[in-house]
Amino acid sequence: MYAVEYQQAKTVADAAALLGKTGGKALAGGQSLVAAMKLRLAQPGTVVDLAGIPELAGVKMDGGALAIGAMTRHADVASSAEVRRAIPALAALAEGIGDRQVRNMGTLGGSIANNDPAADWPAALVGLNATVVTNTRKIAASDFFKGMYETALSADEIITAVSFPVPKKAAYAKFPNPASRFALVGVFVAQLADGSVRVAVTGAGPAVFRATGIETALAKSFTADAAKAVKVDANGLSNDLHGSAAYRAHLVAVMASRAVAAA
Repeated sequence: MYAVEYQQAKTVADAAALLGKTGGKALAGGQSLVAAMKLRLAQPGTVVDLAGIPELAGVKMDGGALAIGAMTRHADVASSAEVRRAIPALAALAEGIGDRQVRNMGTLGGSIANNDPAADWPAALVGLNATVVTNTRKIAASDFFKGMYETALSADEIITAVSFPVPKKAAYAKFPNPASRFALVGVFVAQLADGSVRVAVTGAGPAVFRATGIETALAKSFTADAAKAVKVDANGLSNDLHGSAAYRAHLVAVMASRAVAAA
């Protein structure tokens, strides 16, 4: 590690001001940022802790959408009766993140702000056509995730909540890395209230993306067989020691079919 100034914000406005003034990094659960700092992959001069801002955590229904605060921990999403009632797929997704320590410390906002290419939450946001709410604006999930570890957030912008429209059906299935529990391939499938189908894939490429071929097949027949029959193009998919691009392409269809069966 190296010298770093620690600031604890009391309000969202306070946090934004500190980030704007220092050019530092916001600290949510710390499961990504602190690990990156230890490896010198991130070297912020200042970290601004958001844990002391109570309004950033919590779950509530807001009209026809489920609003989850940015500082809500994965474990709290997994155990929330409100989440299990409205969108049980989100509770199941949160329950499968990392290990117990990660779930008890890691947060929804921290995960999506980091935008790890193998993280689970981005697939849920894109799959459900969610909206990211910040201290200054609202951003559609399809516009929020820009690329590997890249989002639409500005330096002093803070995620306050994510609004998830309640779907007719939804489920998430992933093939996890046995060590990290990150998704080698994870697929979130949703049939939205208007009947449209969205299929979002994480872990297979540099950032979350929609599997439009599977969406088209499921719009005609929302069945596991229809999803599994789609041949996914391996072009542009990740190719590393954990799995080839061709293997990941095969897994996308397999995980999509499992998600449809679960939904």
